[in-house]
Amino acid sequence: MAGIAGASISISSRPMHQKQATNIISSLKSISISSGRKSFPSVRLQPVPQRFRVSCAAKSETVDKVCKIVRSQLALPEATAITGESKFSQLGADSLDTVEIVMGLEEAFGISVEEESAQSITTVQDAADLIEKLVEQKSC
Repeated sequence: MAGIAGASISISSRPMHQKQATNIISSLKSISISSGRKSFPSVRLQPVPQRFRVSCAAKSETVDKVCKIVRSQLALPEATAITGESKFSQLGADSLDTVEIVMGLEEAFGISVEEESAQSITTVQDAADLIEKLVEQKSC
């Protein structure tokens, strides 16, 4: 049984339509979960503004170049597989490494990445998509 913002919801194996689940979850303000004798801290949920996002996959050449820069910045061996879906954290990058990767990308592509945009980069594909967007904006 989970107490949710003054109400209780029981979790069951009965199928629920995605729209119903989304409506229930999107109206929550906080969640407190307990199970038997164990209790877990409450989690306060904050609303996230809805964003319209159009995403186009970057060219394979851009992804390949980003992979090479990431491999170089992290000093990864050639045997380490890096793809568009590779997360920097899974490749062993910490926050400083990520900053250095972004700086390397800026230098290699002749672009400037805003701090807010840099914080949203978590995968090689994210970086490649952002680079192509910035290169396109620069050429206009």
